[in-house]
Amino acid sequence: MILTVCMSPSVDVTIELDSLNVGKVNVVKNKTLSFTGKALNVAIGVARLGAEAYATGFMYNENGAMFERALDVEGVPFSFVWNGGRVRENYKCIDKKSMLTEINDVGGQVADEKLVELLHVIRGASARANVTVISGGLPRGVDASYYREIFRAVDPKSLRIADTEGAKLFAALEAGIDLVKPNIDELEESLGREFRDKGDMLAGCYELLDRGAKTVLLSLGKEGAVITDGSHNYYCKSINVAVNSTVGAGDGMVAAAAVKMQEGADLPEILRAGVAAGTATVTTFGMVSYTKAKYEEIYSGLSVKEF
Repeated sequence: MILTVCMSPSVDVTIELDSLNVGKVNVVKNKTLSFTGKALNVAIGVARLGAEAYATGFMYNENGAMFERALDVEGVPFSFVWNGGRVRENYKCIDKKSMLTEINDVGGQVADEKLVELLHVIRGASARANVTVISGGLPRGVDASYYREIFRAVDPKSLRIADTEGAKLFAALEAGIDLVKPNIDELEESLGREFRDKGDMLAGCYELLDRGAKTVLLSLGKEGAVITDGSHNYYCKSINVAVNSTVGAGDGMVAAAAVKMQEGADLPEILRAGVAAGTATVTTFGMVSYTKAKYEEIYSGLSVKEF
């Protein structure tokens, strides 16, 4: 089983436009609502690959039932820590050039006792999980150090995956992580420097390894991804596809990587699957994940090389 922990769910309103004109009237061509959150997207991606997923995290009373229905449709079981208030709403505007503009709401607040309750839930659920994925932001007012506490609550027998950035990422690394999945922008921002070449990029990955990660899976967007454990570095170039939305691409990558880690796959196989899933996700509009058929089609056309 793969456990996913979502601490900041969101209603994503994806809007398709010919172009986004600031200060003018914009006409919507298409609009889709997704009841999501990074770790919930991962759970859906895991289920679509035919593996067993289980979702937990924080949820909110006013509109949380819609998330339960969405997970039911995907066949993902769940158990949330419930809070008063409403799940935040994010707006993602995509123009005909596939340019994405995001307007993200801030997460709701949770009481201290709810933070403690989630740790208890994670201890119990991760004891049954081969892999535990914790990703995304935190509720409003919760310190980044909480990422360290939740990973320390994960059962030692469960592999740990973190997908977050900045102080939250560094806090997670203090607990020891089997795989972290930043994208290139997140890694530059987290480390506070720009990467000028491949050497800089690898040095950034190695810094995360030095801080407590066993493996770094670095997304390069449409260029593919690299994976390294400090001893071996691999690169997988993506294939050219029609990009309808980049929403959820990183979560798809994490989902496929988690499935492969559960299977005991080696680094090249984890990388190839991650790139296939991330690429398959961008071919869909208004969806937070991929279809298995599209994943398999893209997967068959990818190759991995060591560098």
